[in-house]
Amino acid sequence: MIDVNDSESLRAGMSESLSKVVDNAVQAGWPERDVALLLMELAETHLMKVAAAVIIDDALYLQRVHSLKN
Repeated sequence: MIDVNDSESLRAGMSESLSKVVDNAVQAGWPERDVALLLMELAETHLMKVAAAVIIDDALYLQRVHSLKN
């Protein structure tokens, strides 16, 4: 979980970096709409990877707990 105290600095840094990526893509000739859609797809893919890792970690933890009880 993100630390609320650090979230603003993280948001600011990520926002600045993301703005640079978008600006570079638009300057290279890509339509801003296409850049936005691609960023959404990439974010969704990353979110799914992170969620899958959490699910796997939890499943492994539950297996260990179950094996210790038996």
